[in-house]
Amino acid sequence: MTYDQILAGQLREVIAGIDGEITERKMFGGLAFMLNGHMFTGIVGDELMLRLGEAGAEAALRREHVREMDFTGRPMKAMVFIQPAGLRRSGSRRPRPSPARCRPSQPPAGQRDWLAALSVR
Repeated sequence: MTYDQILAGQLREVIAGIDGEITERKMFGGLAFMLNGHMFTGIVGDELMLRLGEAGAEAALRREHVREMDFTGRPMKAMVFIQPAGLRRSGSRRPRPSPARCRPSQPPAGQRDWLAALSVR
């Protein structure tokens, strides 16, 4: 499976100012972004993948164009996919994550979920 190269470039712009070590890794047939060694976002095909924690994912699932991540056939409660129609658009026709608020932060001690907030329609 390939991933949307344009969306990947736009996502790189959005996360460029985040504190911490951001690395990229090809995973799931797509591209994952790691923050200090923990995956927090990525792209699979033309969909944006986000780790939001269970509560954040549950809230996000109430929005249109957001679905539970079920890549392996088993739902991952802390992660969601956002379809291209659910991403904000700049002047172009291409889906674009909004750079307005993408600030993952370390969760309380003992929790492994990283929080990421991207503007979603």
